[in-house]
Amino acid sequence: MQTLFTPKQLTDPDIQAAEAELRKCVHCGFCTATCPTFVLLGDELDSPRGRIHIIKDMLENDKPAGAGIVKHIDRCLSCLSCMTTCPSDVNYMRLIDHARTHASRTHDRPLAEKTLRLLLSIALPRPRILRALLIAGWFLRPVSGLMPGRLKVALKMTPKSIPSPSWVDRPQVFPARGPKRKRMAIMTGCAQKVLRPSINEATIRLLNRHGVEVVHARGTECCGALAHHMGKEDAGRRAAKANIEAWMREYNRGGLDAIVVNASGCGTMVKDYGHMFRNDPDHAEKAARISALAKDIAEVAMELGLRDISKEPRPVVTYHSACSMQHGQRLKTEPKTLLTLAGFEIRPVKEEYLCCGSAGTYNIMQPEIANRLRDRKVANLKAAGGEVVATGNIGCLTQLGPAIDIPVIHTVELLDWATGGPKPEGL
Repeated sequence: MQTLFTPKQLTDPDIQAAEAELRKCVHCGFCTATCPTFVLLGDELDSPRGRIHIIKDMLENDKPAGAGIVKHIDRCLSCLSCMTTCPSDVNYMRLIDHARTHASRTHDRPLAEKTLRLLLSIALPRPRILRALLIAGWFLRPVSGLMPGRLKVALKMTPKSIPSPSWVDRPQVFPARGPKRKRMAIMTGCAQKVLRPSINEATIRLLNRHGVEVVHARGTECCGALAHHMGKEDAGRRAAKANIEAWMREYNRGGLDAIVVNASGCGTMVKDYGHMFRNDPDHAEKAARISALAKDIAEVAMELGLRDISKEPRPVVTYHSACSMQHGQRLKTEPKTLLTLAGFEIRPVKEEYLCCGSAGTYNIMQPEIANRLRDRKVANLKAAGGEVVATGNIGCLTQLGPAIDIPVIHTVELLDWATGGPKPEGL
């Protein structure tokens, strides 16, 4: 694609990065076949190719993001299916993130929307606030039908029960069982530790059992993705810097073989820290090191190898590949391979590449599209005929769980059970 940025514009490193990606796009249209919003809506402006045209025009002409532009940018799930499909290797993720930041700075949203986005950006990354709001939401669920718009949607998503805080939440060291093979830090996340603390517990048990000393580093917090994908660049960078500094302290103190992330959405973000801070002289080298150390729990388990697999009968598994896993991190086979090695039969899923509609805060901000994608995904999962759905992302768990009549379990909980851990709740 030809671009017409001025020399002055190209002094901005973010514009330089955007231009490099825009020039790769050849308008082939392969991306439209796997884009969830284009598949549902059939609007070219709701395809990656259409959004790239919008972004190019907006950035080249330094235009404020009008309501029409923002509508199509907001409808993007950041599922990154287009990146898997693209033969030209366009990094669409960085283009859409840049567009969101530009929109955040130049577009004045309606007050109700600004308030909701602010509330989400404050509450979701902070477990104590999120827990308090979920408890309040639980009491308000019976009257959710009386609430306006997206508040009604948010209340309906409130879980029927809220787990108690976990023993793994506070910073500490979890020693390896038997000879220590490796030392790793764990990212415990923000919403995940409130909604499904059993995921972190299973991760630590699995790693400890396989000879890994696990460190929950003091000072870590949300990965920054929730704010970053809402265009709140400064808030996202603050969260990322806190994590970089906390993990580097542990790296310098006792070394780290990996930083284990068990929410694939967070993993995609952490693996991009190096790019985010490439122009920051104080953090560029540290961020690059952290990104290189970041690994999904499936990657780590593949490297360690599964030990002491029990002979207990297993349910048939339908594996749902989270978008951030298969498209963001390009981990397509590892989770399925691990489940097969652990004795689970895996059923294939039709339209595996399509998003379930969760996408961070998308199911609250764009409920109509999110619900249509959820229902389509649920139909495909049920048609596969498994007895349990396995996935590697907390967003997918919370999106699919209430909508399907079989358990939805994190992959690591099944692997933990197969190697000596407790049976996951709900099975």
